[in-house]
Amino acid sequence: MQGRKIFIVALIALAVLAVAVVPLMNTINRGSELYTAREDRIVVINLSGVIQDSAGGFIYGAGISPRLVYSQLKRAADDPSIKGVVLRVDSSGGSIAASQEIAAMVRKFEKPIVVSMGDMAASGGYYISAPAQAIVAQSGTMTGSIGVISTVMNLDGLYEMLGVDVEVFKSGEHKDMLNRTMTEEERLIMQNISDEAYAQFIAEVSEGRGIPIEVVRELATGQIYLGSQALELGLVDRLGGLEEAIGYLAELNDFENPVRYEFPQPSMFTQLFDYGYRALATIEKAVLGPEIIMFELLREGITPDIRYQVR
Repeated sequence: MQGRKIFIVALIALAVLAVAVVPLMNTINRGSELYTAREDRIVVINLSGVIQDSAGGFIYGAGISPRLVYSQLKRAADDPSIKGVVLRVDSSGGSIAASQEIAAMVRKFEKPIVVSMGDMAASGGYYISAPAQAIVAQSGTMTGSIGVISTVMNLDGLYEMLGVDVEVFKSGEHKDMLNRTMTEEERLIMQNISDEAYAQFIAEVSEGRGIPIEVVRELATGQIYLGSQALELGLVDRLGGLEEAIGYLAELNDFENPVRYEFPQPSMFTQLFDYGYRALATIEKAVLGPEIIMFELLREGITPDIRYQVR
């Protein structure tokens, strides 16, 4: 019992330390930024990895999530010194819903956005790029892959080989259809879902790129295109790297003195604290039981600033 109380006190002390120290670190970071009114700041936001609803980890920025993109775009929107954004996209795709959410953010963002494609911006990576004002890719960038795929693993044979007998209790005829051999009706259900998601993908590309739907449909075979091919097909606007994307954004929006800028990364202290905090939170949920409510209240006050710097 005594050990449990000590653990609770340690967690509270950790939370209080975060509330006190992290804002101070942020203030130091902000104070170190230099800016002159003659500059047209263009912020580069790096988006790398699999697109999914929840991303990130000890290696800051591992994966692309709507929350991560929202926090970075909000930071750009709130800073009057920033005139435009270059999204550096390097992703082979991921979740449909997460890609749609990010694409909507790009489409609605009030400052101009140009995408700079890295080694790969395919499938979901192209999905989130399509609504931008323009897209710049290297001639060897792999992009396109406009299509939808879902894979369902049938484990019936494995269970039979291992001698595992699975009993299923369900409410709803198709509730277990992803856990066994599907019927023809269920395969049709899955195909209809894939076709509908595919139609949504085509519509997003058509609207974002200003290409007729019938033309997009001809390109949307799931095929990967090199950047040089994508340029000929109208899927990207210019060939080049990050600096070319910055210059193109400035050209499109009449910025006279474009200056590349990147948000300060969280300090090593902040990253280590974030990692330790999440580890402790996991332990706390398993150990403390009723006291979880108190810790969750503290968590709400500190988590956004620790991980993303802005809410």
